[in-house]
Parts: sequence; structure tokens; C-alpha cells
Amino acid sequence: MAYKSLLVTIEAGIASIELNRPDKRNAMNLDFWREFPEAIRTIDTEASARVIVISGTGSLFCAGMDLEVFMNPPAKLVSGEEGRRKENLRRMVMQLQDCFTALETIRIPVLAAVHGGCIGGGINLISAADCRYATEDAYFSVKETKLGMTADLGVLQRLPKVMPEGLARELAYTGRKLSSAEALRSGLVNTVYPDKNTMMQQVMDIARQIAGNSPLAVSGSKEMMNFARDHSVADGLKYMATWQSGMFQPGEMAIALQASAMRTEAEFEDLWTVTPPLE
Repeated sequence: MAYKSLLVTIEAGIASIELNRPDKRNAMNLDFWREFPEAIRTIDTEASARVIVISGTGSLFCAGMDLEVFMNPPAKLVSGEEGRRKENLRRMVMQLQDCFTALETIRIPVLAAVHGGCIGGGINLISAADCRYATEDAYFSVKETKLGMTADLGVLQRLPKVMPEGLARELAYTGRKLSSAEALRSGLVNTVYPDKNTMMQQVMDIARQIAGNSPLAVSGSKEMMNFARDHSVADGLKYMATWQSGMFQPGEMAIALQASAMRTEAEFEDLWTVTPPLE
């Protein structure tokens, strides 16, 4: 599909989604909020890729929410009966949250490649990705605090899961910039690269490695690790046993072992498309 705010390409099992408003520093406008979750869920539903790589065009990854979203609010947010107006606002915030939660709930891994700034909505986005990578000039900021509001799209809930809680709180309270070097030390990003070209080459290589594995095994790994993050070890182990009893397929292992013995690339069946239950 053609999108106004994104560039989406799929090749060899890898979906590349680029934030594509370089003249606006990839600020998240209304088009973005409609198109991003649609692109993510379409790729998953159609099983058209085995991994997603998210990056940005232009001088930086993302400058956060486009100010036009704030300057032209829907009428229901500023007028009408107070209780209904606030209930409507709550639902709107939850819909925006779902745009990033989709990165966690889809079946395939999501890799975020950040160059330049990753501000406000940008860090909310990448905090929901499976893995994050950055260039040396990258920086990260929970900018909402400096704008007089509390970040509400997931970064306050997810950031303490991937870096020390005290540092996550410091970033949220101050709104300061976190450098790529500090992001690497704290565990926010996996690797820092000298420039964007080098980063994209290396991240795409990681994506190719993921795409070469059994999609069923990769999907199961993502499901289990997301569950373990939010539950006790005991609960995670029980869920793992239940999952394995239903999802483990000796055929997948046979394909992998045969390919290893023959020194060839294993060829696994894609995940199936998601169809309505009666079709």
C-alpha cells in the first residue's frame, strides 16, 4: 500500500518501515497515527514478513508528536458534557497506546534503528520494539515532561523494563537527552554504530538471521519472553510448558538439523495468514 507518512517495503522476509516526513523531522501527524498500526497489523495478518525493521528518513529518527495534532483537537475533546468528554479522551489515549502496543502483540520481532533524535512519541515507539540499535549521534528524550504533560503512550511503563528504573525515572522527571553511549551502557540499545549506513547494514543482517530461522520458533520465543517480562518465573515456566505441548513441531527441528548437516540454508514454511474464524 501507498502511505503518506511511511515508506513500506518487503523483501526476502524482511519488512522495512521508514518514518517518511523528513521535512517535518518525522513528527507523528494524524496520517501517522492511522497508517502505522495499519501497516504493522497488515504485515502480521498477511504473514508477509518474518521480521520488521523500523527506521526514519532525513536528519533524525523522530521528533515526536506533530504540533498540528494538539492545535486542531477533535471537537469532542474541547466541548460537550464533561463526563462524556473525558471518557472520550480516555478512549482516544488508549487508541494511541494501541498503535505501539501492536509492536508487542504481533507475532514477529520488531527491530528499531535510531539515528539522530528520538524524542517524545519516538521513544514511546521504540520502547515497544523487541530490539533497539542506534548511531553515535543518536539521543533519546522523554520530551513530554518539558511540554507540561505526562508521557502517556507506553514509555513510562516499558522503559523501566529495559533499563535501570532509577535512570528511567530520571529521564521522565527531567526530560533530558540520553546520549547513545549512555543508552548502550543502560541497556536501552543493543549496539551503537558510527553512522546510519553502517547501522542499517548491520541491523538488516540481524533481520536476515531472524528471517532464516523457523518463524514458529521465533514467534514462540517472542510470546514467551513478553509473558515472562510481566509475570513471575514460575508462571512463565508453566506457560512455556503449555505452549510447548501444543506448538513444538519435530518437523521444524528436522528441517533445521538436515540443513545444518548439509551445510545449506533451512527453508521453513511461513506463518499462516490470520483469517476470520469461519473462513
